[in-house]
Amino acid sequence: MQDTSDIGIQIPQVLLPAPGVDLPKWAVVACDQFTAEPDYWQAVQQTVGAAPSTLKLIFPEVYLGQPDAAERIAAIGQTMKDYLQAGVLVPHEGMVYVERSVADKTRHGIMVCLDLECYDYRAGSVSLIRATEGTIVDRLPPRIKIRESAALELPHILVLIDDPGHTVIAPLAAAKVGQKPLYDFELMQGGGHLTGFAVGEQAQCGVVQALRALAQPERFAARYDVGPEQPVLLFAMGDGNHSLATAKAIWEKNKAQVGMDHPSRYALVEIENVHDAALEFEAIHRLLFGLKKDLLAELKQAFGRHFSYTPMVSAQAMRARVDREQGSQHAVGWIGGGQQFGVIEITQPASNLPVGTLQNFLDKFLQNGSAESIDYVHGADVLERLALQPGNAGFYLAGMPKSDLFKTVILEGALPRKTFSLGQAREKRYYMEARRIG
Repeated sequence: MQDTSDIGIQIPQVLLPAPGVDLPKWAVVACDQFTAEPDYWQAVQQTVGAAPSTLKLIFPEVYLGQPDAAERIAAIGQTMKDYLQAGVLVPHEGMVYVERSVADKTRHGIMVCLDLECYDYRAGSVSLIRATEGTIVDRLPPRIKIRESAALELPHILVLIDDPGHTVIAPLAAAKVGQKPLYDFELMQGGGHLTGFAVGEQAQCGVVQALRALAQPERFAARYDVGPEQPVLLFAMGDGNHSLATAKAIWEKNKAQVGMDHPSRYALVEIENVHDAALEFEAIHRLLFGLKKDLLAELKQAFGRHFSYTPMVSAQAMRARVDREQGSQHAVGWIGGGQQFGVIEITQPASNLPVGTLQNFLDKFLQNGSAESIDYVHGADVLERLALQPGNAGFYLAGMPKSDLFKTVILEGALPRKTFSLGQAREKRYYMEARRIG
């Protein structure tokens, strides 16, 4: 494998399902999706049945907190070993070019390994690879328990590059012409179509050179209008920040014992261009369960004269009002109280984004025991359905322009946790490729 440490990547050896594996049953969506919808995961289980599947190699977060967690984790580790021994997975050398078509859009990516020595998810990081949102440290322990004894990693991680000239990934679309794909199939549960192609040695060299060009300090400083002392940001987390943070935590814990050449120094990810026309940023909404206090009254008390609330006649009217907010004040949609919809407005907010203003309040609200739990929801329809159930409440947030991401992170640091999502839940990455890490 060719190392390219100056740009924080390694050309990987990936493991793909062997011929004969039923691919639509093999690939399942990221473990952190549909966390408030157990029916989705039950349907996945019924589809998979006894077939080899990544479902048996991951821990869907809908099941976090259940009493069989230890048994699930042990079963995951054993199934990884069983699949390797049975030849369920076969090796492929080099990058994989990926096309994912869903909802009449096709996204384009490449599978590479990122060097965890070049990544730091802590607040204030200036590493080559950076988190774009705050990391919820409480979400790491279950993933750490799985990875620390795992033979394999299966990524749902999407990492973004800022390549307005389309120099890195776009040439691979032309290079694939006439190639037989490594895989080509329909994903389950409305996930669209997934195709992967081998990337030849010459094309891999082209990817490396194009990434090096993006990482040139002079070019970086000119692109973002920053001084030459500003450290280069080449890779920004899109999805799967907690999975990459888990890999980093394990690596930092073990590297003194295993040495710097160990495979766990790297993490397999898919890289996509933030300028890909099919890549859309979706807001991540907030859903509270088990309310114990009057939420609107608590908001009014917290923000005082800067708080106002306007009832809306429907969810559609509420969303339209929030989506068109352009001023310095922050607007957040409210759903709750049986069939109530409204818009909360906060003037002179302390945070730059509405999600930051809201999350700061919710953190304190939850710490005081004013609600049982919180979930982070993709999709306005799911938010509305669950928020209208007795004892629940939801907050609708507008999305942020994707073109603002890199410069915002460079100048202001990581965004508030769970600020944006790359598409809706069914558009998330499905587990397909694997890699040995132990």
